[in-house]
Amino acid sequence: MKLIQKIDQWINRLEGGLLIFLLSIMVILAFLQVALRNLFSTGIPWGDILLRQIVLWLGFLGGTLATSQERHIHIDAFAHFMSPRVRAAVRIFTNLFGAVVCLLLFQAAVRFVQSEIEANTMIFKQIPVWYAEVIIPFGFGLHAIHFLIRSSLSASEALQKESAE
Repeated sequence: MKLIQKIDQWINRLEGGLLIFLLSIMVILAFLQVALRNLFSTGIPWGDILLRQIVLWLGFLGGTLATSQERHIHIDAFAHFMSPRVRAAVRIFTNLFGAVVCLLLFQAAVRFVQSEIEANTMIFKQIPVWYAEVIIPFGFGLHAIHFLIRSSLSASEALQKESAE
């Protein structure tokens, strides 16, 4: 389990660093756009397009980080009434279910990006749109990995508690 936890920490650091980088780019670019428009009645032609794509990337990466830290949306109204063993079993099941759903969405997203590559659609001038959309399958894949890691850590935790009893 130590190896899984180290992998999880490494992925989290990578996601966090990428989030900070993209958010910094987004703030700087948005500031430049506003300043250029207000002061010089101009702007960066591709700035708004890039900002929209960064929002998509930030959404997926923020979601994967939230999933990794178990801070995603979940309903735990009944968890307070469950025994620790049942609560661990439910957590294992829900994380596995989340992983399966994300893997199905990953497959659909890969097909979507493949269709965009075949269509040769451009986002701006000679930049293909799939460059920006590649985060969709990547994000769902990362979500699935985080759900699987959470499930295995929950199973390990449940087994440790069981053997301690």
